[in-house]
Amino acid sequence: MIRKDNYTLPGAKGRPMLIDVTYNDAFKNAPVVIFAHGFKGFKDWGTHNLVAGYFANAGFKYLKFNFSHNGTTPDNPLDFTDLIAFSDNTFSIELEDLDTIIDFACSGSGMAAASGVYLIGHSMGGGISIVKSAEDSRIKKLVTMASISSFYNLWPEEIEIQWRLQGIIYMPNKRTGQQMPLKATLLGDLDKHPKRLDILAQAAKVKQPWLLMHGDTDQTVPLSHAEELYAAHPDAEFFILPGGDHTFGGAHPYLSDVLPASLIAFCDTTISFLSK
Repeated sequence: MIRKDNYTLPGAKGRPMLIDVTYNDAFKNAPVVIFAHGFKGFKDWGTHNLVAGYFANAGFKYLKFNFSHNGTTPDNPLDFTDLIAFSDNTFSIELEDLDTIIDFACSGSGMAAASGVYLIGHSMGGGISIVKSAEDSRIKKLVTMASISSFYNLWPEEIEIQWRLQGIIYMPNKRTGQQMPLKATLLGDLDKHPKRLDILAQAAKVKQPWLLMHGDTDQTVPLSHAEELYAAHPDAEFFILPGGDHTFGGAHPYLSDVLPASLIAFCDTTISFLSK
């Protein structure tokens, strides 16, 4: 029987992080998979709950969480209602959050303690997951889907100049129509931690088995990012998904109870990789 347990943990700066763990109680001692969402993402976006159930039926505990500064709140987990938190977010904050989540999974403080975890990161969450995997031996295997290869050069130079001058920039959210604020402290974080936040340099340090997946029709994060990651870490298993877009066919809202073909391919390839 599929079950879902829900938790709340204090994340960076004390802001709460919602967590859910989906599992099939027929599988005892199921290994734990942690999923890290991307920019303007959240744990209950679109197809994420269906993916969690797919992994649970394959014998895994699937942990999803909201980064503390992703803009959602415990009262409004599906909407970006806390734009102050969103504006304060940095890459270092997300790394701190992910460390807290791994502590939670491995400590036994809320769920049965895991001896290690598997980590899946999507898009910007992929970049965070690569950096964290290079640092943390509790991560036993890494999977990235449509991951970025750099936190730098995500915006034109002229925008960055204006961003630094004004101290804030507004990122349009096409889905909600919101203008999402980001303070220049995000750039300051890159200035302070250039080595730690160099994704390609960290990719070269990853010792865990790594499955690197990217769609060849991704219009948000081009396939060239995956090719750069693979060049930095040629021992990774590199899988190009034909016809795969940035979300592998997912959308929000997602009204079907059946996963799109691209996501099924992702799930099956990942489950095979994690089960080796």
